[in-house]
Amino acid sequence: MTERDTATTPPSPEIRTFVIGLTGGVGSGKSTVADAFSALGVPIIDADQLARELVAPGQAALDEIVAEFGKNSIMANGELDRDVMRQRIYADPAQKSRLESILHPRIRKRIRTLLAGINAPYTIVVIPLLLETNQVDLVDRILVVDTPEKEQLKRVAARDSLSDNAVMAIIDAQADRKTRLDAADDIIVNDQDISALTEHVQDLHKHYMDISHEQ
Repeated sequence: MTERDTATTPPSPEIRTFVIGLTGGVGSGKSTVADAFSALGVPIIDADQLARELVAPGQAALDEIVAEFGKNSIMANGELDRDVMRQRIYADPAQKSRLESILHPRIRKRIRTLLAGINAPYTIVVIPLLLETNQVDLVDRILVVDTPEKEQLKRVAARDSLSDNAVMAIIDAQADRKTRLDAADDIIVNDQDISALTEHVQDLHKHYMDISHEQ
């Protein structure tokens, strides 16, 4: 880095909150877990929501996607055609990497900016591809929501009206279950009812409050 680069590159914002990275496979119940933490007053940052904001009409990221993937990547109303893009990126890993190179640096920068503005003992950052995109340096601790593959298939097929083959393509493109579990500091097994899930979240909330006060 040159002297000029050093002088003009702004420093990364300082993050004071303890950061829990929430991840898990598609259909594992990450949103449900995040909602349970939110109900306890915990700040939530959702990478998927940030991605949706970044590809809204008029945003630079959407313009770059259109330039890279062509006009058939957007619908008549100017919004990103998510179905078309999903089919393309799961059929071709190279296209998936190209899309990620457009979105992930922007998402990462936005997450750091949001974290720097939070005044709370700890924050949950929901990053479905936390491990796949090597963003573990953004978090202090990893919480994995784990669900049997059969349950993932059933949930995603019902939620998104996808075939089993389409859901399996998404699952296969993500980190495998063992990789996620090996990386986890904490695990929620989401294979019971909502009351059991809520109780587990409440236990972890107490644990995270204790940890954050020790930092």
